Amino acid sequence: TDAPKRKQNLIKLFSLVPDQITDLKRLVLASQDGQNSVLVKHVQMISYLSRCRSQVTDGLRGALLSERLQTAALSALNVNQQAIGRGFATSVFTGLKGITARGKVPDAGLLALNSLKPNPGSKHTPKRVGRGIGSGRGKTSCRGHKGQSARGTTAPRLGFEGGQTGLMQAIPRRGFSNKKFALIYRELNLAKLQSWITQGRLDADKPITLKELRDSGIINKRWNTGVKLLGKGADDFTSKINIQVSKVSESAREVIEKQGGTVETVYYNGLGLRALMRPDWFAKQGRLLPRAVQQMPPKHAGKFDRIGTLLSTHAQS
Repeated sequence: TDAPKRKQNLIKLFSLVPDQITDLKRLVLASQDGQNSVLVKHVQMISYLSRCRSQVTDGLRGALLSERLQTAALSALNVNQQAIGRGFATSVFTGLKGITARGKVPDAGLLALNSLKPNPGSKHTPKRVGRGIGSGRGKTSCRGHKGQSARGTTAPRLGFEGGQTGLMQAIPRRGFSNKKFALIYRELNLAKLQSWITQGRLDADKPITLKELRDSGIINKRWNTGVKLLGKGADDFTSKINIQVSKVSESAREVIEKQGGTVETVYYNGLGLRALMRPDWFAKQGRLLPRAVQQMPPKHAGKFDRIGTLLSTHAQS
């Protein structure tokens, strides 16, 4: 048959209902001809198109399977098959060229590589300034003459009002906050403590004080107002220790006491903690070690087990 008739036959195949496709597939399989395997694949693909017929247009069908069907049709032409296989493959290839040529993916259709584009309004053409007076954006580049907005500097700080007294400065301050008086502790987990003991950097047979923790390097110079012991790594902690810290979590205390050890929270003020951690600093300054605090401040009462001790001034001298 001629090319227009083959094209009409192909369009009819595209409009077949699934029941008719099943009958056609059954007839092809009943032929017991091994050379018709490519034809069976074509029928399966057309069956898929017919199931999607109510959702897509004819042009979208060509965009869906045009590449797959053309590849299969070309492979069918290159294989020495019977006349029915070659004729069907030729019909598919010829018909697809006509369908895909006039087909167009609708705006709200299937997302494909040839239909990818940004959302409307998400992209804008950049404004080119400083390209001559003919553009209308030359010379001052839409910034105007002089002034802060024409200098290219960054925006002023938040609350700046051009030099006059800002609103935040004019309004009086009321109340107070205890944030600057909060005790900031250096956190120490059981996992790291067990690692130091395993490496021999801490002796578990001796009492572990805050000074031993600093000298071993397990805490850095930012010890601030003390050390808080946390329970991370409690499953792997197996050492029996007697340790002194500033603060301890309930999970960490439970694990240490379960291993037969003890944990004690001691209180040091800022000067006493420095005397404990770095007694050499006082010697370099030519000063004697300070005495430990005699009474815990009322706001810390009940938060520590006891007050920490220091070397006496007379013993140091």
